[in-house]
Amino acid sequence: MNQELLWVLGLLAIVILLFVINRPRMDVVALLVILALPLLGILTVEQALAGFSDPNVVLIAALFVIGEGLVRTGIAYRIGEWMSERAGNSEARLLVLLMVAVAGLGSIMSSTGVVAIFIPVVLSIAARLKLSPSRLMMPLAFAGLISGMLSLVATPPNVVVHSELVRNGETGFSFFSFTPFGLVVLVLGIGYMLLTRHWLNGEVRKDGRVETRRTLLDLVLDY
Repeated sequence: MNQELLWVLGLLAIVILLFVINRPRMDVVALLVILALPLLGILTVEQALAGFSDPNVVLIAALFVIGEGLVRTGIAYRIGEWMSERAGNSEARLLVLLMVAVAGLGSIMSSTGVVAIFIPVVLSIAARLKLSPSRLMMPLAFAGLISGMLSLVATPPNVVVHSELVRNGETGFSFFSFTPFGLVVLVLGIGYMLLTRHWLNGEVRKDGRVETRRTLLDLVLDY
C-alpha cells in the first residue's frame, strides 16, 4: 500500500466523519477536499478541477468571492458615501458619479451584487435631494448592464467566449479587450441619461416625499 493511497483513505475517513457530525457544512467539506488533494500531491491542479468541466466555472466563483470581500470590508459602501459627499446637491454630478462607480465596480465583480449594494444608497440620496427615485434607479440599472463591457471578467459570457476561442486555437481576448468599446458605451449612456432623466419624474409633494404609482400592496393595506 503506497503513501498516496494512505492519504486518500485518510481523507475519506475524515470526510465521512465530518459528514456524520455535519460540521462544517457539506459543501465546505467538499471544497476542502478539492484543496487537499493537490496540496498533498495526490492530484494535479488540472485533475482536481476537472470535475467542473471548465476552469471558467472556478474563475466566476472566485469573482463572487472578490465581490463579497469588497462588501464585507466596507469598500463598496465607502464608495457610495464618497459619491454622495462629492455630488453635493447637484443631480447631474451625482448621476455621473453613480454610473461611473457602478460600472467600475461591476467590471471586477457581479453587476447584480453592485446594483444591490447601491440601491439603499441611491434611495437615501434621492430622499435627501427630494428627487424621484426613478431618476437615479434607471441610471443605476444602465450602469450595471454597461459594466459587462468593461473587462474580460465583467460578465460570464465574455469569459466563456474567450475560453472557446482559445480551445479552437485562436488568440482569445486580453483582460481589457472590451474596455475601449465599453468606455464609449458608458459615455453615451451617461449622456443619454443626463438628457432624458426629466422623463423619469415622479410628483414631489410639499413635505418632500415623492408620489409614485400605487402598487398592489398599497391597495391591500388601504382596503
